[in-house]
Amino acid sequence: MKVLVAGGAGFIGSHLIDSLLAEGNDVVCIDNFFIGTKKNIEHLIGNPRFTFYEQNLCDREKLDEVFEKEKFEYVFHLAANSDIQASANDPAIEYENTYSTTFELLQAMRKYNVKKFFFASTSAVYGEKEGKNVSEDEPNLRPISYYGAAKLGSEALISAYSYMNDIKALIFRFPNVIGPRLTHGVIFDFVKRLKADPSHLRILGDGTQCKPYIYVLDLVEAIMQFKDVKDTGITLYNLGVSTQSSVKTIADIVVDKMGLTGIPYEYTGGKGGWKGDVPKFQYDLSRIHEAGWKAKHESDESVALTVENVLKIN
Repeated sequence: MKVLVAGGAGFIGSHLIDSLLAEGNDVVCIDNFFIGTKKNIEHLIGNPRFTFYEQNLCDREKLDEVFEKEKFEYVFHLAANSDIQASANDPAIEYENTYSTTFELLQAMRKYNVKKFFFASTSAVYGEKEGKNVSEDEPNLRPISYYGAAKLGSEALISAYSYMNDIKALIFRFPNVIGPRLTHGVIFDFVKRLKADPSHLRILGDGTQCKPYIYVLDLVEAIMQFKDVKDTGITLYNLGVSTQSSVKTIADIVVDKMGLTGIPYEYTGGKGGWKGDVPKFQYDLSRIHEAGWKAKHESDESVALTVENVLKIN
């Protein structure tokens, strides 16, 4: 296929491109390097089946030019602001980079008759559901972050465009994604802080925040396995792991992997690390498990592998 990976220079997108190329597809990447990096795709430069456009997805004229030229069969949408703390200070970041990119891609698909779509959604659309094993059929979606709201709004757009234009859309709602090429988040922050000052570690919240962490290569494997959707409309899956990792456990793993001992933890307090943080979360993964997929790495194992990778490159 000729496919577009929007946000393909990002952490997840670049790994997806690797898999799509390995399968034999021709891949076009559009990225403006808001979150993605040139380093993530430098190994692809020179590959005759890889094409890169550095541009903003919300520039409709330029996006139309790419769609007109490339004749896509499938659009994979991974362009978004994935740094929730950053948008807490400026909600416009989510409107421009998460919600509006979805609208513009769907408009282009409608105009150029592209019928296959993948969207990277998030557990943040559910909001605070502490003590509940959340399924895809959860009726009360009340995101508490601008990021979660922009993703939920994007899902609504996809629903309407899929119905009105006979698009086959696959949506994965996944939790924290970690692994090679990680550029931000709790693991990255802990390593950075301890390298700067190994006398102590500042931890946002009370350390009991507990969420599932999925390894990026497991996520990409699932996208590749389920991408060929048969039915028009939305096919929706929670994607994740069956276990969770607490912030304190992550700190312990980082300290151990760095060979440090006796590091005092200094907690800022409160049940969440920041405004909009969902402190505890767990999924019902029955639907995707029954469909034949299960993550190879559980949460703590994913954390340990990611710490090792971050230490190698920093």
